[in-house]
Amino acid sequence: MIARRSLLAALCVTAVFPGAKARAAQPVFYRSPGCGCCHVWTERMAEAGMPVTLEDSGELSALSARLGIPPGLEGCHVGEINGYVISGHVPPADIKRLLAGKPDARGLLVPGMPVGSPGMEMGDRVERYDVLLLAEDGSTAVFATYG
Repeated sequence: MIARRSLLAALCVTAVFPGAKARAAQPVFYRSPGCGCCHVWTERMAEAGMPVTLEDSGELSALSARLGIPPGLEGCHVGEINGYVISGHVPPADIKRLLAGKPDARGLLVPGMPVGSPGMEMGDRVERYDVLLLAEDGSTAVFATYG
């Protein structure tokens, strides 16, 4: 029975993320080809003890839609950690708080590419931005505010 569940889980991942490789230790995140800030975000994740793998996808909008991210709230990279959707430059500390609290939600979003967010550092400059908690029904609530 366990083998069947593992197979079904792998098929689901492959259906949502074409070309996904089985990586139990590191979640896979997808970015638009050529977007360099995503690599810096993965460095911030690794520094926080949460390494992720990054792959290019020409279908980032479609992937985001399949994961239930409302139009206009997409980030420049997307993936899942422990069953939660993470989209955009979400600070690692907020992801850790999400995983510790285990709320009934889809995940966390940082729409766009706000200056000062992890991976978008520009000296001391920090735009005001919100980390949004994405509810199962697609609504959002502010999870954290920066800047």
